[in-house]
Amino acid sequence: MIICNPIRRPLDRAGLPSWISTTIVIAVSWAILLVLAGMLAWATTEFTQLVIAFAPDLRDTANNTLEWLATFGLDAQVSDAALAYLTPAKLIGYATSLGGGIIGVFAALFFIFAYAIFMAADAARFNRASHEFGPDSAPRARKIGKFNSSVRRYYVVNAAFGLLVAAVDGVALAIMGVPAPLVWAILAFVTNFVPNIGFILGLVPPMILALVVGGVPLMVGVIVVYSVANVLLQVLIQPKFVSDAVSLSLTLSFASVLFWTFIIGPLGAILAIPLTLLIRALILERDSDLVWLRWLSGDRVRGKTGHDVVL
Repeated sequence: MIICNPIRRPLDRAGLPSWISTTIVIAVSWAILLVLAGMLAWATTEFTQLVIAFAPDLRDTANNTLEWLATFGLDAQVSDAALAYLTPAKLIGYATSLGGGIIGVFAALFFIFAYAIFMAADAARFNRASHEFGPDSAPRARKIGKFNSSVRRYYVVNAAFGLLVAAVDGVALAIMGVPAPLVWAILAFVTNFVPNIGFILGLVPPMILALVVGGVPLMVGVIVVYSVANVLLQVLIQPKFVSDAVSLSLTLSFASVLFWTFIIGPLGAILAIPLTLLIRALILERDSDLVWLRWLSGDRVRGKTGHDVVL
């Protein structure tokens, strides 16, 4: 809703009734959610079919790998334990459970759609806060506006880099002959919203599939392509753009992923930066004595010299 709410401004300036602008904001937010859900549902279905189709090959590859490791003294019990997780029945079970998860996603979308309606209606009311409370509310309104703007910039930067990374990965995998390159491109786009470690999450599945269909040379090729493209874009360049966009230090950006993932699970990895920005807006920016902590977090603050200070 933070991302879509600016659509309301030109509509309000044009004199349209508030309910019309609110309805349009809701429709746009629903469209975005449906596109993302549809992409994930399609990719999950394709992934399920791939796992079922390549289950025997996966087991053969696992057998060969474990035999190779055994030549270096790998204990047989460890090999058997690892192999037990790569049986066709296990792999098909993992895949079908992912497919069944689609139902849960669409059930969750129902509640998210309801939240969007309520939040859009509240956003229309919050926009009138400055008029209701007068000039005294201006500092608080600016803080909220700064938070909203930072969240929007963060997702714009992530989406832009995600599309670039997905295009590079998808084209490279198609050229190398890795099955279902579009699935892995979608995975790369989605995992790009996980700061710092999204590259690893997006690499593992196509790397394993490349090992199955093309052996070690193809797997190494996939690793090299991802390392050059993803590490360069996601690990080296993108964090700097994100840090500049949201005024958050690189160290805190990385630490926030670990913290929020521990607190609320996998969703915390995607929402780590917005949640950290919210905590800073609610706690650090309310007290002028905490300006030093804001500066350490990467925020632009006014130093004693009267100039902006950025960590």
